[in-house]
Amino acid sequence: MTKRNQAVGGYGERCAVRHLIEAGLRPVARNWRCPSGEIDIVAWDGPVLVICEVKTRRNHDFGTPAEAVVRHKARRLRRLAAAWLAATGTTADEIRFDVVSVLLPRAGRAQVEHLKGAF
Repeated sequence: MTKRNQAVGGYGERCAVRHLIEAGLRPVARNWRCPSGEIDIVAWDGPVLVICEVKTRRNHDFGTPAEAVVRHKARRLRRLAAAWLAATGTTADEIRFDVVSVLLPRAGRAQVEHLKGAF
């Protein structure tokens, strides 16, 4: 991944966190890593634990940002959620998997779309 792509992704994650906070969620972890991969954002939405995948794009040349979350990515995130719960000792009665899609147009503000229960 190039430094430019890392910068775009980092900016998208900051936009996503800001959006989630404004929507009333309480982030508790960002960029949590283990040998199996990374969870972008873990947050609480009231009593519901939310695992968020953030996808940021500069255009729709390769589809929308959310379309990048394919079946194998969803399976990996489910495994990562179990690893995060085990590593942190956290318990939750309900877990939801969301996608936060961030589109960065050439001019203007980032367009953020929050897909609750995306998979």
